[in-house]
Amino acid sequence: MPITAGQVAPDFTLKGSDDKEYTLSQLRGKTIVLAFYPLDFSPVCTKENTCFRDDLAAFNTANAQVFGISVDSVWAHKAFARDLGLSYPLLADFHPKGDVAKKFGLYLEDKGITARATVIIDKDGTVRHVEVYDIPQQRDNRKLLDALKSIS
Repeated sequence: MPITAGQVAPDFTLKGSDDKEYTLSQLRGKTIVLAFYPLDFSPVCTKENTCFRDDLAAFNTANAQVFGISVDSVWAHKAFARDLGLSYPLLADFHPKGDVAKKFGLYLEDKGITARATVIIDKDGTVRHVEVYDIPQQRDNRKLLDALKSIS
C-alpha cells in the first residue's frame, strides 16, 4: 500500500548521480519532490525526466528540491543524467534493491521495479501529496506545481 498524505516520510540515505549521499532527514527545511520511476533509459521515464529538466526552474521557484529515484545503479543514473543534461540528482535505490521504494509502498515486487509515483514532502518531513501512475502514464508537472503551491 502506498504511503499516504499526513504520514511522516520514512528516512533513508541514498547515493545520487552526483556522487553525493542524501539523507532525507537532513533535508528538513526544504520541500522535497521524490519522483519515483521504473527504469533509466525507458521511453516514458526518459520523456518524464526531460520534462523535469525543462520545468526545473518552476520547481526551484516553488522552493522544491526534485530527486528522481529508481532501482538503477549510480552508474546507470550518471549515464542517464549526462545523456539528458539533468542537473537534479537521481538517487540509486539499487542495493538492497528497492529498499526505499518498499518503505514508501512503491516497490513492484513482481516486476522488480519502482512504481511511477510522486511523493511531495513538506519542510517538516510530512508527506503532503502522493500520486501513483500507471507504468506507461507520464506524470503531469503542472499538477505537481499546483500541489506545491497549496503546500507553501
